[in-house]
Amino acid sequence: MAKVTTTDGVSLHVENHGDGVPLVFVHELAGSCRAFDEQVAVWKSDWRCVTFNARGYPPSDVPPSVDAYSQDIAASDIGAVMDGLGLADAHLIGVSMGAASVLQYALRHPDRVRSATLTSIGSGADLKPGEYSIAMEELARLALDQGMQALADHYTKSPTRFRVKDKNPAGYETFIGQLIGGSVTGITNTMRGVQSRRRSVYEYRDAIAAMTVPVPVLIVLGEEDAPCVKPSHFIKEVLPGARLDVVPTTGHLVNIEEPALYNRLVMSFIEAVEAQRRDR
Repeated sequence: MAKVTTTDGVSLHVENHGDGVPLVFVHELAGSCRAFDEQVAVWKSDWRCVTFNARGYPPSDVPPSVDAYSQDIAASDIGAVMDGLGLADAHLIGVSMGAASVLQYALRHPDRVRSATLTSIGSGADLKPGEYSIAMEELARLALDQGMQALADHYTKSPTRFRVKDKNPAGYETFIGQLIGGSVTGITNTMRGVQSRRRSVYEYRDAIAAMTVPVPVLIVLGEEDAPCVKPSHFIKEVLPGARLDVVPTTGHLVNIEEPALYNRLVMSFIEAVEAQRRDR
């Protein structure tokens, strides 16, 4: 375990497992570094697996002001983790909110991204202007008024997450435990500062299409993750060479709901990228 300090002085909790080419994992809104336990356990024997808790997710610092949270800051924090560990580049693997941050980091620093895996990306992109912000504010009020258990109950009943309990009971328990143990201030500030204010993925069409350094991109989509279907296909269409894998009968938490399949898909992609780099 380690601590890394961001450009604005926030301390982030970072965990390192294994050696070799680095893989940096970036978690979702309702997640933490624990969300990737079933990837790290398999990959740490051959790769350097780096997980971290975003700002607002203890034991990382929880800045009290919502202005300390934004999409830009979240992307910058990926760079802070890499800088703090002395990583020149890495394969980046993000889920949902984490995938959005990975995409932003790759757009800004493509030379430091060996590859980008964007899992369950784009929630809210197809809503009318302002609707996603309203939804985030409703979740923030739920957490503030009723606590993290109520928020966890809401998430586990979601149509894009309800299968997790039956398909992966151990992963479900880890997911619930880390969510309930989180910070109300941290997650509500993240909802209001990062999620509510972020731009739709569709607004980045030109930036995605014009990446100056080609970054190999894998998009992983759960077949039943309706809010992410169109955004995932959009990125595939706009970004030449991007690969899209759709996982059948699976919702938003692909890496937890179907860890073995997810691991095979992502690792086959990363290994292919590394093989191409060696052949250059």
